[in-house]
Amino acid sequence: MASSDTVVEVIDLKKYYFLRGETVKALDGINLTVTRGEYLSIMGPSGSGKTTLFNMIGALDTPTEGKVYVEGLELNKLGREQLAWFRCHYIGYIFQTFNLIPVLTALENVALPMVFAGVRKEERIKKAKKLLEAVGLGDRINHRPIELSGGQQQRVAIARALANDPAIILADEPTGNLDLTTGLNIIHLLKKLSIEKQTTVITATHDPKMIDVSDRVVWIRDGKIEKIRKREEIKVEAGKVEGIAGYDFES
Repeated sequence: MASSDTVVEVIDLKKYYFLRGETVKALDGINLTVTRGEYLSIMGPSGSGKTTLFNMIGALDTPTEGKVYVEGLELNKLGREQLAWFRCHYIGYIFQTFNLIPVLTALENVALPMVFAGVRKEERIKKAKKLLEAVGLGDRINHRPIELSGGQQQRVAIARALANDPAIILADEPTGNLDLTTGLNIIHLLKKLSIEKQTTVITATHDPKMIDVSDRVVWIRDGKIEKIRKREEIKVEAGKVEGIAGYDFES
């Protein structure tokens, strides 16, 4: 591993799919490090490999070649039970479609990951309430998903992702199903959490609004990293950019 501030290290990562005699290189030699408390956005056109990289870091998929380290753990060497424990304690997932359980209240949805982590009922209820208050839903704890707006559901999903104090939040297109104003609120909420809790936030996104809150942006194309830029190195103007309509990024 790299320095003690490194939370994620990806080394020569490759993911190949073999379909009808052809080899599809979803990832083709990715090298990347992510530090504690960093807000990193992974951007690129559809099919570029960004979601595949995202899934590798979250231990949702396994590489064809290469290594992924998270908090010093080499994911390739973990067994099934160890991977389940890792996902429960180290990673908080936020999905574009929210993935809340319809029959559960907001409080119950947020408390659920703590059940799998073995947290006592009294403690998990207390913590779930506190997390919902932190995302501005203290008055919605007994509402089910159908009784909440899209933005409120995404806030529940964020609170749920924080339930077990993860080292990393992985947010897959977290603003994809939200309107402009709600999307901006969610983006700034994630940024606030990364600063206050020193939680590393990694997003896979098409949303150019992510640029302003990102510490770094990684562009991926055809399974390779095309470029990595710090926020202050990126110029955003009206215009066009490959893979992100309506914006031009110059560096």
